[in-house]
Amino acid sequence: MRIGFVTDEISSDVEEAVEIGVSWGIYDYELRVVGERRIPTIDEQQINCILELKDKFGIRITALSPGTFKGTLQDQSLLDRELDETLPQTYTLARRFGSNMVIVFGFHRSKDDSPDDEQRVVELFGRVAESAQQQGLVIAVENEPEFWCDSGANTARILEAVNSPALRANWDPGNSVGTEEVPFPDGYHAIKKWIGNLHIKDTVKGALVECVPVGEGAVDWQGQLKAIMQDRPVEHVTIETHCLPLIEKSKQNLRLVRQMLAAAG
Repeated sequence: MRIGFVTDEISSDVEEAVEIGVSWGIYDYELRVVGERRIPTIDEQQINCILELKDKFGIRITALSPGTFKGTLQDQSLLDRELDETLPQTYTLARRFGSNMVIVFGFHRSKDDSPDDEQRVVELFGRVAESAQQQGLVIAVENEPEFWCDSGANTARILEAVNSPALRANWDPGNSVGTEEVPFPDGYHAIKKWIGNLHIKDTVKGALVECVPVGEGAVDWQGQLKAIMQDRPVEHVTIETHCLPLIEKSKQNLRLVRQMLAAAG
């Protein structure tokens, strides 16, 4: 089982992040924030830097995360911009980097939502999945508290309704903390057939509140990683440290994840 990192969880300087990561034996990287810009709004110089890092170190870009669909269903102007501009630009960038996955979110819930709005979520993801499939890409929906896709069970129900090979889950057990389910085993068993990517972070109070090193929070990471090793829904896992200081805590998380995977294997 390969281990990867979100680059800005080591350093916002992508060159520094990769050089440090490679020194740790890491060759899989997810792109989110590069310098002060979020994917896909990086400039050509930053794009060329990443391409040069690929050639120099033989790294893989496993996914791109443009942060789309964090707004509500009522924010039509934002939604139109993300559908018509952000995602197509991200698709182009993914192809340039040789990546086949784009991570999105599942629409923040609003007091103005109605239960029938879940069908709109399904329709929107169906539209996005179709566009991604035409590009030879996969959309991975990341669960997050207070979103339509928050728990493993709720995310799985929406993905099941779309039922597209181009739509999968970016399962984040840390983001499931604070929902109505236990991340592992309950959330995992609900979502596992849809998992296309896995984020590793830990929290006691909720990932949007405060994160802690892996193994110190509410997620049963030993059990979760053992299940991942047995079920093999993914070929790699991605560490998303989310606690400071980044380099120190990322190195600590890497050591702990390697220990857990070794024990599971």
